[in-house]
Amino acid sequence: MLHLRIMSPTSLTGKVVEILESDPAVSGLAVLRGSAVRPEGDVVLADLAREAANEVLEQLRATGLHHRGSIEVQPVHTWMSLSGYLTELRTPGYSADAVIWADVTQRSYEETELNWTYLSFMTLATVLASIAIVVDSQILIIGAMVLGPEFGAIAALGVALVRRRLALFGRALATLVMGFTAGIAITLVLVVIGRLLGWITVDAVTGDRPETAFVYTPDKWSFIVALIAAAAGVLSLTSSKSGALVGVFISVTTVPAAGNIALGLAFGVGSAIWGSTLQLVMNLAGMAIAGWATLALQDLVWSRVSPRRPRAEARARRRML
Repeated sequence: MLHLRIMSPTSLTGKVVEILESDPAVSGLAVLRGSAVRPEGDVVLADLAREAANEVLEQLRATGLHHRGSIEVQPVHTWMSLSGYLTELRTPGYSADAVIWADVTQRSYEETELNWTYLSFMTLATVLASIAIVVDSQILIIGAMVLGPEFGAIAALGVALVRRRLALFGRALATLVMGFTAGIAITLVLVVIGRLLGWITVDAVTGDRPETAFVYTPDKWSFIVALIAAAAGVLSLTSSKSGALVGVFISVTTVPAAGNIALGLAFGVGSAIWGSTLQLVMNLAGMAIAGWATLALQDLVWSRVSPRRPRAEARARRRML
């Protein structure tokens, strides 16, 4: 179940109420006349089945409401309502499967902001990954994977392609490139300092590392794992179930590869540089492809679910009569 909070200019309130009142997926509706100060007008509150959110939001957008007022969409985690329960029953599909494109798109823009926080997490994750490789620790590698913030930008590439938003695609790509470049560059400086202090030797880069050798030795499984992880990650982001994200973060070798690139550059070890670069590119490409494919499939599925709404609602009315 979703809760809509709408700030509507008085001139649009009638149309907004008409849209919401006529849709059987809306189980509750309230209008607070004259309650809004900016913009001057009314506040409209509605409870809406998640499965029908895209259609209702598109109708509200068509009125120009988002330009003159605001539409807030909030998930309702706990609710008790017979009308709400019946509304969900007669709305085709399942709430956990529903993709709220307005929410996914907004989160994509937020996740692709090249801000200080993003760069800080990327740098810290890359530095931690380089330390993990030096001491040959899988535990630290996992920590670096979880710490890396890159998945949001990778998922945004798929959202941009499916929703045909070229500006978002360029923004996500720039964030990924700049983030990894900054992380590698700062880690490189720190590795050089560690080399000068004698803390890191060339043996740490060229020696036998059984626990972390996968970072610079990509194979077909690296690409397959990236595909599976990205598909699971996108499903977790677009559905109401997000518990799978941690598993995604510790499955793909992006940040560890960036950390090994920095080590290879500091010591001039070509095999470490090229092997890790190939690992990074394979993982990023696999995740981007899988993310796009998963989102495209979800879009196709829900485009087929939507036409069933009128028929399902008609059957529900007949049963109630």
